[in-house]
Amino acid sequence: MQAQINRTISGKISAANGEPLFGATVVIVGTQKGTQTDINGKYLLENITEDTFVLQASYIGYYNKKQNVTFLADENNITVDFGLVERTNNLDNVTVNGKSKKTALETEGFAVTAVQTEEASIRNIQTNELLNTTVGVKIRQNGGLGANAEYSLNGLSGSAVRIFIDGIPISIYGNSFNLNSIPPSLIKEIQVYKGVVPGHLASDALGGAINIELHSQARNTLNVSASYGSFNTLQTNANAVYRMNSSGFTVKASLFQNYSDNDYEVSGRSVVVTGLGGVQTPITAKRFNDAYRSVGGIAQFGFTDVSWADQFFLGITASNDYKEVQHGAFMTITPYKDRYLESDALLGNLTYKKKDLFTNGLDLNIIGLYGKRNRQVVDTLAAAYAWNGQRAIDFRGDEYEYTWGSQQEGGPTLAKIKRNVASVRSGISYAFNENHKMLFNHVFSSIDREDSDALNTLLENIFVGTRDLRKNIFSLTYDVSAFENRFKASLFGKYYQQKNISKDPAITEDEEGNSTIVEEVVTNNTTNEGYGFAASYAILPEVTLLTSAEKAVRLPNETEIFGNDGDNVVANSSINPERSDNLNVGFRFGSFNIKKHQFSVYTNFFTRNIKDRIGLPIETSLNVNDELIVYVNQGSGTSKGIDAQLSYTHNNNLALNFNVSKFDLKIENRGTEIDVPNTPFLTMNGSARYRFNNVIQKNAELNLFYNLYYTDDFSYLVPQGSNTTGDDFFRVPEQLVQDLGLSYMFPNKNIILSFDAKNIFDKPVYDNLSVQKPGRAFYLKLTYNLNNF
Repeated sequence: MQAQINRTISGKISAANGEPLFGATVVIVGTQKGTQTDINGKYLLENITEDTFVLQASYIGYYNKKQNVTFLADENNITVDFGLVERTNNLDNVTVNGKSKKTALETEGFAVTAVQTEEASIRNIQTNELLNTTVGVKIRQNGGLGANAEYSLNGLSGSAVRIFIDGIPISIYGNSFNLNSIPPSLIKEIQVYKGVVPGHLASDALGGAINIELHSQARNTLNVSASYGSFNTLQTNANAVYRMNSSGFTVKASLFQNYSDNDYEVSGRSVVVTGLGGVQTPITAKRFNDAYRSVGGIAQFGFTDVSWADQFFLGITASNDYKEVQHGAFMTITPYKDRYLESDALLGNLTYKKKDLFTNGLDLNIIGLYGKRNRQVVDTLAAAYAWNGQRAIDFRGDEYEYTWGSQQEGGPTLAKIKRNVASVRSGISYAFNENHKMLFNHVFSSIDREDSDALNTLLENIFVGTRDLRKNIFSLTYDVSAFENRFKASLFGKYYQQKNISKDPAITEDEEGNSTIVEEVVTNNTTNEGYGFAASYAILPEVTLLTSAEKAVRLPNETEIFGNDGDNVVANSSINPERSDNLNVGFRFGSFNIKKHQFSVYTNFFTRNIKDRIGLPIETSLNVNDELIVYVNQGSGTSKGIDAQLSYTHNNNLALNFNVSKFDLKIENRGTEIDVPNTPFLTMNGSARYRFNNVIQKNAELNLFYNLYYTDDFSYLVPQGSNTTGDDFFRVPEQLVQDLGLSYMFPNKNIILSFDAKNIFDKPVYDNLSVQKPGRAFYLKLTYNLNNF
């Protein structure tokens, strides 16, 4: 066996008429190795260790086909194409195909969903929108494109949910490189773990984790797309990979650009114009200080599929964004004008991956980033404005200015935060045999932060402190499978260490009465332990019982500890880590194939027992309009509920998906257990797709899409005792949003034209703290793909 060579199998699966089959399954019989075809019917299986085996292709409504494959001594890459024959007889029996990578991941015991991006990459759908359709996931976004977003998993949100890019905490990349700006075409798969996070991610997530897995294939590809739509929104991106087969030298590059005026219409209790005598007149207004722009990219060069590395890359990640700020945490009566944020980041990156290092079964993975990122807050205008975009007037009709000299209270600012950041994720694993495996993982993150303000005096800037945050998380995992792979279990332990260092200059007097400058250093070092497990048992080949549990720890992050002026967050150095005992129990039924029908059902029951929950203060009517927010330990609480999802396809033309998440999230407040405010407890999502073949042109393909999002009503105000009069003023009404879309794939399969209509009935949509989101919008997108050039 050629253990030191990464051997691959690639090919194309098509129907008898040559039409490529999207979503067909390819598996190595007798193993868990498998994949699915892309929109061009192409597939790729990597890291093949078997010399001789049977490859099987299957597709709904078609006969399975098998092919014997043998790697010769000097072969590293084999191409195997399949032509499948459509079933013409009526089959009454139920069949189950081999597991795809997605299905294998979702049946390992964790409450995990693998989100595919193929369809989203050709539509005008943001990564956040794609996640928002996932069962148990709710994106909490304060406005339109580029607005601050939080990710809620079963009700736990904010930093309780950790976001990763290839296992690296996304916070390292900075504000200008986030899920608002990364297009789905850059992403291979999104893994959403709820409640229990596997050891290989080495995370301190309390409510779950979202891992963005970027494309890593080494095939020659080019993808370019551009879209334009409502609110003057323009988005473009390009991805390219080139590999020299003779040497394995590989170059990868990805670029993206986003821009939007975000001038959508808003209304409501705060959107008013104040006239003479202080009379307030409600209006419908366009946001006028909410534009967003971001650009960024990744460039890497190195080697792939060579004897000493499966992947070795050096590269640069760069990004920049500009975001105007319309208001503070809440939509206030007097919005901002000319307050904005700017961010940039420049990071060097290194990737090294090698399977069967030195010996069979020993795998090594290292991903590291180091560089700088900056963020500046600009707020120097004292004039007050109204929602009609004109100067605000007082009760006498005179234009007035804020006495503190800026839009936000606190005075004019050109505050800048400079950060040196570093993160290294390393993992080593050893498979003793097919049934037993050990993994050791470590994630190190470091942020050295220095604040300054160009409007301050030189002396004031000298007397500005620095803030450092360093984190180490270690994990040890043991994976086992038994009973012919019907039983799988993963046991893991985690060790958390975090050190906060605050350095502040101060003036003291020596023994002789002379003033000297000294540096006061405050260090806080905390350590915590956690552990957990995940297990699954296939009661039948198509029925799997899933359970997982974890004693989880979540360390406070930089913003929660040190604050952030750009996001209106005040520092809280005394905040404590939050802890939770998490449990999931669920079932997965399917996928079942009956004639040309395929369906699957997934359900998960969960509980979370939370201590020292970190979140925004419990809102009352007294502080509900504050511009500034602070993260605090809200207290102890519990969350329990259920997720359920149903998927159905017919002949791969019709695809339906429906999911629902219902839970209770309680917390103790002043000795009384209450519902956590600003949290929707019931969400539902539905989607439908239908494909038409040979539309207008032979071999062309037309897809129609429909999406539905339902959010139950919720309040961001704690009930004030038994008297609930006026509480409806603070309730966010239930929301039902519907989208339509279509995509047309030309016969050569290289060009795709798509059109999306968002919120087609123009319903009011709200989110965090009742901040209004965009209404009806239309987008047109053109995508070009070129493979194997």
